Amino acid sequence: MRGGAPEPLEPACYRELVRRALAEDVRSGDVTTAATIPAGQRAAGELIVRSACVLAGIDVAVEAFRQLDPEAEIARLRHDGERCTAGETIARISGAAPALLAAERTALNFLQRLSGIATLTRRYVDAVAGRSVVLDTRKTTPTLRALEKYAVRAGGGTNHRAALDDGMLIKDNHVQVAGSLAAAVRRARSAGSGFPIEVEAGSLDEAEAALAAGADIILLDNLPAPQVGTAVARIAGRARTEASGGVTLERAAELAATGVTYISVGALTHSAPAIDCAFDLQPLPAGKAVSSQ
Repeated sequence: MRGGAPEPLEPACYRELVRRALAEDVRSGDVTTAATIPAGQRAAGELIVRSACVLAGIDVAVEAFRQLDPEAEIARLRHDGERCTAGETIARISGAAPALLAAERTALNFLQRLSGIATLTRRYVDAVAGRSVVLDTRKTTPTLRALEKYAVRAGGGTNHRAALDDGMLIKDNHVQVAGSLAAAVRRARSAGSGFPIEVEAGSLDEAEAALAAGADIILLDNLPAPQVGTAVARIAGRARTEASGGVTLERAAELAATGVTYISVGALTHSAPAIDCAFDLQPLPAGKAVSSQ
């Protein structure tokens, strides 16, 4: 489980995703731009957030413009993880007008999606007020997990498992197939992976069974806040605890008050509303570059 300020994304994490997104949108060419804009026309544009947000994905958005115009000039005015107010200009971009027009929607799609995740995450982090750690889940858009989990970090949240090889989590189906919770934990321990063993518990009895079996982390799934509090008190620090299941902002605050170690929120990545953002473009005389002012 990793948290803290977001390290910049390696371009390898998003370059191919951006290429595929552009190919999906542009296909054989932008027929509107080709019909209305001279091929040699230059332009300058501003990336603007129209709603208050926590920014995430600026490098990914810039990549879309650069893939269609490698000579585009970029001035970043705001950075991922920063709070932005409605109407703020976050970057200025100049280059070949046809390329900027063709890349616009792809750039905005990434920016609005990732900033939406970062913004919602920050709301949850603010709601728990440092009493618990806000975790994401694997409920991500297929192929976009690295970007969406990065956006969670930009919002101040912490990543749970990046993939199935990134942690041990015994869920109800594992218990059913293994034959019992104790058997599943015993086999997980003997596998020698070095990972802490986390066990999902859907009741107080299951939480006690997980503790008795030697779980390092007990996931209290879909339990009301009073039962989470009871479980945390009974576990009494002998294992870390995590609460999950239908965690709204109001419920997050209630759960944090129980003293639970972690609160995992699938909504961070599967239900975050996109922010409103735009790219405003103006013609630019030949030879004039982007301004950082």
